[in-house]
Parts: sequence; C-alpha cells; structure tokens
Amino acid sequence: MKITVVGAGAVGATCADNIARRELAEELILLDIKEGFAEGKAIDMMQTAALLGFDTKITGVTNDYASTAGSEVVVITSGLPRKPGMTREELIGINAGIVKGVAENILKHSPDTIIIVVSNPMDTMNYLALKTSGLPKNRVIGMGGALDSSRFKYYLSQELGCSPADLNAMVIGGHGDTTMIPLINHATWNSIPVTQFLSKEQQEKVVASTMVGGATLTKLIGTSAWYAPGAGTAAMVESIVRDQKKLISSGVFLEGEYGQKDISLVVPVILGKNGAEKILDIKLSDTEQATFNKSADAVRNMNDVLYEMKLV
Repeated sequence: MKITVVGAGAVGATCADNIARRELAEELILLDIKEGFAEGKAIDMMQTAALLGFDTKITGVTNDYASTAGSEVVVITSGLPRKPGMTREELIGINAGIVKGVAENILKHSPDTIIIVVSNPMDTMNYLALKTSGLPKNRVIGMGGALDSSRFKYYLSQELGCSPADLNAMVIGGHGDTTMIPLINHATWNSIPVTQFLSKEQQEKVVASTMVGGATLTKLIGTSAWYAPGAGTAAMVESIVRDQKKLISSGVFLEGEYGQKDISLVVPVILGKNGAEKILDIKLSDTEQATFNKSADAVRNMNDVLYEMKLV
C-alpha cells in the first residue's frame, strides 16, 4: 500500500503523521512545492518511528510527482490556508489552479488512485477535481464532513458533559460557515436522541458553535486548524484502505440524491476499498431539506466562478 499526501503544511503533515502512526501504508510520500520542506517534515516524522513503533516509510519530495507513482490513495491539501477574516469563497481564484494542476500531475503517475480533496473551498475544489480529472465520482471525495461532524460531537459533548465517543452526530451540506447543516434532530447519545437532554436554546447554541467552528479557531490561532482536519482525513483514508465500510459524511458528486444534481456536497457516505461506495439518502424533514437546498444554491454560486474563470 502506497499513499501520497500533497502539501506538507500543517494539515498535510498532521494527516501524514496520523497515517504513519496507524500504519495504513508501507510507503507514504509527502510532496510539497517548497524546496526541502516536505523532506524536512518527513525526516522529522521518521525520527519518531522508533519512539512510536511504526514501520511506515515516509519520504518527502519537492515537486517530484514521479515518486508518487502507484499510489492507491492521494490526499490533496495544497493551497493557500484561510487567514483571519477570509472566507472560503475568497480562496477560489488562488486554489483552483493549484488543485487542478496537482490532480493532473498525480493522475499521470497514479491513474487508478482515489483522491481525497481537503483544499478549500472544499466543495468547489472537489467539484473541480472531479470535472477535470475524468475519474468516476466514487474516486474523488471531499473531506469536510468528517471534520465538521467531529466538531459537532465536541460541542455536543460540552453541553451534555459526556464523552464525544458516545455520540453519533452528523453534518451535511456545504463545508462552509453558512452552508453546513448539523443534523441536531438526528444526533444520539448511545442511541438516545440528544434532543431529550438539551433545551432548545442549548441545541441552537451547539449548532451555531459547530457552524463557526473553523472560523473560531482561525480567529484564535491566526490560521486554519490542522489537528482535527488531519485526523479527519486520516480516518477517511483508513476506512478506504482497510475497507472498513464506515459511514462518514463526505463530499461527493450528486446525481439526484437529496434532490440535487451536478454538484459536490457533504452527505452520508460509506467509504471502502472502492472509495465512496454508497450514498445514503436519509430522510430529511421539510425544514432540513429546504436548508440543504439553500446550501446547494450557495455552493453552486461558488462553482459558477470556475466556469467564469474557464477552469472547467
């Protein structure tokens, strides 16, 4: 098993670190455009192998896509990170060219790979990667739902005073501060609906906190988060390479599911050895469906920028 992570910044390096610690691959390639950057990160991680007890071989390379040849899974994290006050939408012009170029170079050497897109704005970058790569939709998957759902569980656990591991909670829609939809009415605490324990005010607080979870951290630390995004991406990689068939909210191309077409949005997906193996079309309330449609409209407006720039 060979895995490549493109982008050795905070998110990419954290993702690579999680992959190595879990021994999800025999070989892990960390690629970056900055001279020596990925090499240094790889050496640093490899020097933890004796301490942490993993055998994955990590190799850092500078723009050497030939070294990525034969990768079963490729994670794309490259692009400009969101800065304080910057929306994901503002990143489109910069990151679209980067993601498109990365996907093209990766597929020259790993035509059968499964791509996980992390770069923001994720929904639009995932749509771009799918449209320009020619890959089937099950092999181009966006990371966002895994992260947002984890944040949802965190805020729920804070209100409930319980372990996040005891919670099942999911976020769907767009991976953005105004487009994500934490499904509070579907969330459970060991199979018991959380709405039985939380007041309406508490529920609204959890949902609101989840939606601005990324912006909250950006304001506090001055850049995008990396621990949870890296761990969320690694969890998706693990479900794929170990064929775990886990249900993880992921960005996928919709062809009628949830009433939407020609768009990539976060929905419940079974991840296995073939990538996004099945989309679960769960029953939404009229209010949830209306919110989902509104989220889709917002994402579609961002996607229109790709056509205006003639990138798709």
